[in-house]
Amino acid sequence: MPDEVRIDGESLTPEDVEAVARGGASVVVPEEACERVRESRERVEDIVESGEAVYGVNTGFGELVRERISAEDIGELQRNLLRSHAAGTGRELATEEVRAMLVTRINALVKGYSGIRERVISLLVGMLNERVHPVVPEKGSLGASGDLAPLAHLALVAIGEGEARIDGDRLPGDAALARRDLTPIDLRAKEGLAMINGTQLTVGLGALIIQDAERAVRAADIAGALTTEVTMGTTAAAHSRITDVRPHEGHRESARNVRLLTAGSGIVESHRNCDRVQDAYSVRCLPQVHGAVRDAVSHLRSVVETELNSATDNPLVFDADSVDERASGTDTAAILSGGNFHGEPLALPLDYVTSALAELGAIAERRVDRMLNPEIQEDHLPPFLTESSGLQSGYMIAQYTAADLVSSTRNLGRPSTDSIPVSGNQEDHVSMSAQTARLSREAIENVLHVVATELVCATQALDFVADGLEPGDGTGAAAVLVREHVPHLDEDRPVADDVETARDLVTDDTLFEWVENAVDGNLQ
Repeated sequence: MPDEVRIDGESLTPEDVEAVARGGASVVVPEEACERVRESRERVEDIVESGEAVYGVNTGFGELVRERISAEDIGELQRNLLRSHAAGTGRELATEEVRAMLVTRINALVKGYSGIRERVISLLVGMLNERVHPVVPEKGSLGASGDLAPLAHLALVAIGEGEARIDGDRLPGDAALARRDLTPIDLRAKEGLAMINGTQLTVGLGALIIQDAERAVRAADIAGALTTEVTMGTTAAAHSRITDVRPHEGHRESARNVRLLTAGSGIVESHRNCDRVQDAYSVRCLPQVHGAVRDAVSHLRSVVETELNSATDNPLVFDADSVDERASGTDTAAILSGGNFHGEPLALPLDYVTSALAELGAIAERRVDRMLNPEIQEDHLPPFLTESSGLQSGYMIAQYTAADLVSSTRNLGRPSTDSIPVSGNQEDHVSMSAQTARLSREAIENVLHVVATELVCATQALDFVADGLEPGDGTGAAAVLVREHVPHLDEDRPVADDVETARDLVTDDTLFEWVENAVDGNLQ
């Protein structure tokens, strides 16, 4: 991961978000982005001086939009906005989640349509780089008018209020800033609204979800290919002629991975002419199911990449010459109210990915059962993959846990189909996008555990394959890596440790990089 990420409002990627959120990378805002911020602020100042009533500048908010605010009260209006909207509840967001919110909010603001001062950007950058992490409860956003409550908790620290974590301590906002010689800002027109009106909790989490979901599906291809071998399945179902006549891109990628991973497999070759006509669906349909998950994640990536580099607050500030008809403004500036804060573009694909992840976990769990279950497993495999079944339980209960996680993921719900009106029915349709992101994160955590369970069990099953029969180049490399970290289960032990170790190999990219090297860097 890079040590520094450039924040220009145009080019932020999910990989950049992860580098900042998880890798601790610092951020830098280039001069051209700072210039856009300054120009946007000049337009707001011009409107303030004109005295025209403009939403977000000198009016109340939501249902209170008809209330006019005097010039001397504008700063208090913005402070009150942050205080009143910091109404969140639930668990405290993890450091990586808060950092994801910060970096995505900075990127949206430096696009130059929010009308804030450069001073605000500098402080947010300072908080991120100096690791002053606001305390933000996870619940309270409806995903319309953006992620208001979580962003308000985050923004409070910038005015020296709220709370923040720093150096392991939880401090009042002003004390946390002072520890890093950072000075709170005194809000001016529109600045409070600009900091909280946007989708940054949802899109920040979405960026991390993409990274983990892509890891999960790659690992599932590896684990599933190894399961195919140790259950004496055929890789013919991944033949390119099959994908050619149903050419979904994800299907192509997963089928190609199976072929690459099992290339050179003596196990597959040993039973090429056996009596079995077809494998069970969990093996035979691996490319189709994994491929459909890949396509869902790819769609989410496209949406998140767009959203990361979008202006999502309201109202937005434009050069008057760029707007033919404007609701308010002056000869040099135009402020347009719209709905770019609405989280629906994120909510729907996040729900889609949650469903897709449930399916990825479900098919992996079924393959785990085919290796463990004495009623359906191959003759060379002992019950529950232990030499002393009965006296010992082997990996029996690992499948129980996988089943629990699959069921839990299926029951996470689809909040994007829900809406509860708020703000005196002014905000009468909301997206619940923050809920979809939270549930999608829970789904990926569940599924990574299930995929890791399959990886551990498939490696254990490989130990029972007849001597002289070697796995494929990629699957063999995966088994070697797992065995370096998870010893053969020759007597019962807490298997949770085995699965968590394998999960870490997936999430820190060790597995993918190791296996990719074994197949000459061609995995998708």
